[in-house]
Amino acid sequence: MNEIEDLFPRGGENAAYAKYFLGKSYLNMLSLEGVVIGNVTFEPGCRNNWHVHHSKSGGGQILLCTSGYGWYQEWGKPARKLAPGDVVNIPAGVKHWHGAAKDSWFAHVAVEVPGEDCSNEWLEIVDDEQYGKLA
Repeated sequence: MNEIEDLFPRGGENAAYAKYFLGKSYLNMLSLEGVVIGNVTFEPGCRNNWHVHHSKSGGGQILLCTSGYGWYQEWGKPARKLAPGDVVNIPAGVKHWHGAAKDSWFAHVAVEVPGEDCSNEWLEIVDDEQYGKLA
């Protein structure tokens, strides 16, 4: 479980959102003007809870995978393994989660797609039984 080479500075422990993650993550906000962009780094096995990005119009999220290996899954669909260079477009209203593989650090740049009346709804954890089934 080697650490990864960061494309963007890692930032501090993601304490503000820790209750929505299983495991430890790190957050470095790259932009808070115009488009909100954050570099999120996950320790091996760390993942966020199921969640939904709501918006009256527009909205959603784009993940730009930069280092290590991880997972992305939409509710009711199989998980997708992520590697550097992968891009995930997440429309508003789609229940999903993302995080690191069990044996790898993982980093992605999270781009919040601008929209009207945007909010996040944090839901249940991705438990060890669900996560443990991923290859």
